[in-house]
Amino acid sequence: MRVPWARVRPRARPRSRPGTGGRRGTRLDRPRYPGSVTFPGSAKFPVVGMVGGGQLSRMAHQSGIPLGVRFRILADTPQDSAAQVVADTVLGDYRDLETLRRFAAGCDVVTFDHEHVPTEHLRALQAEGVVVRPGPDALVNAQDKGVMRAKLDSIGVPCPRHRLVADPADVTAFADEGTGYPVVLKTVRGGYDGKGVWVVDDEAQAAAPFLAGVPVLAEEKVDFVRELAANVVRSPSGQAVAYPVVESVQENGVCAEVTAPAPDLDPALAAEAQGLALRIAGELDITGHLAVELFQTRDGRILVNELAMRPHNSGHWSIDGAVTSQFENHLRAVLDLPLGDPRPRARWTVMVNVLGGDYPDMYHAFLHCMARDPGLRIHMYGKDVKPGRKVGHVTVFGDDLEDVRERARHAAAYLRGTITE
Repeated sequence: MRVPWARVRPRARPRSRPGTGGRRGTRLDRPRYPGSVTFPGSAKFPVVGMVGGGQLSRMAHQSGIPLGVRFRILADTPQDSAAQVVADTVLGDYRDLETLRRFAAGCDVVTFDHEHVPTEHLRALQAEGVVVRPGPDALVNAQDKGVMRAKLDSIGVPCPRHRLVADPADVTAFADEGTGYPVVLKTVRGGYDGKGVWVVDDEAQAAAPFLAGVPVLAEEKVDFVRELAANVVRSPSGQAVAYPVVESVQENGVCAEVTAPAPDLDPALAAEAQGLALRIAGELDITGHLAVELFQTRDGRILVNELAMRPHNSGHWSIDGAVTSQFENHLRAVLDLPLGDPRPRARWTVMVNVLGGDYPDMYHAFLHCMARDPGLRIHMYGKDVKPGRKVGHVTVFGDDLEDVRERARHAAAYLRGTITE
C-alpha cells in the first residue's frame, strides 16, 4: 500500500533516561524534528554523530545543513556550544563505553571534535560494527604524542629532536645530548591550546610536568621563523585534497591569527608541506580532516610539531575564504562523498580569534563592527566570556593583505573590548 504523500514517519527513539546533563546517555529534553521523514521516491540521508559539543561540532553542523546531512552530538551539558543549536543532542560522558554505544546506535558514522575518547572504547565500537572515522589506529597518533613521534620517525617525517624522559635528571641528560636548555616538555596525552606544554630552562623547572603522573616527552626548542599549518582531507576511498598552507600566530599557546595563504612562503616549500601532510594522511590511513602544524626553521626546513585529526583552528578561515570549508569536506570525507574544491575565494584571507577579556557584552559590539565593515564575517560560539577563552572568530578576505589584516584585527579587538573606537 502506498504511503500518502508527505506522511511523516518518525523513527522510534529511545526513552530519555531520568536525570540531568552528564549522566549516561541522557537526551536533551526539548522539542525535536522527527528522526526520519519519508516522502515517496526520496532518499534517506545519513546521520553523522560527532563526539564533543564544542565549537567544532557547532560549525560542522552548520556545514552539514546544505548537504542534507542529519547531525547528532554527544555533549557534556546543554550549555555546550553545539548543544545550543543541534536538535539531536545526547548528554553523557564520552569516557563511558555504554554511553558511546547508545550514542553510536543511531549514527551511520561516528567522528569527533576532540581527540580524548579512550582508544580502547573506539576499538570496542569498531569491533561491534560501528563505523568510526578516523579509526582508532589512526586517531591514537593525535591522542598520544609519544606514539605520534614514533610513527612519524618510522615513516621518515622530519620532526624536532625528541625522546620520552623518565624524570628531571633525564631531561638534563636529553638537553646535554643536544644544545642544552631550554627544552620543551609535553605530557603525551591530554594537552591542547598550550596546556600540557612547558618550556623549561633548568632541571628544577623540569619537575612540574612529572607531577601529572603520565609519560613526558622532551623535545628540542626549535629556532623557527614562524609556524605554518598544512590542512588536508582524505576519504576512505583514497581521494584527498589540500588547502593552501597557512601562517599561524600563537599567543600563550593559543592560536590568535591565521593568514591564508602564508605570506612570502616559497612555492617549493609550500608544495613540500602539502605533500608531507598528504603522505602522513595516507601512511596513517586517516579519514577526515588532518591538520599538520609545522615549524618553518631559519635554515629553510619544515618540521612537524603536532597533528590534529578533526577540523582545526588553522582551517577556520576556509568557512568564508575557500570554495569548500574544512568542515564540509570533513563531513564529506567521513561519509565517503566526493570531496569539494579547497581553493581560496580571494587572494588573501585572515582569521583572527576572538578571545574573552573583561568585556562580556559582545553582542552590542556587533553594531560598531558591522557598521564599520560590511565585509566582515563574525562567528560566535555561544560561550560565556572568560579571559583567554576562544569565544568566536572573525574573518576578512580581499586582495590587499595589510588592509585585510587590519580589518580583522580591529574587529576582534573591538569585540574583546581592548579597543573602543
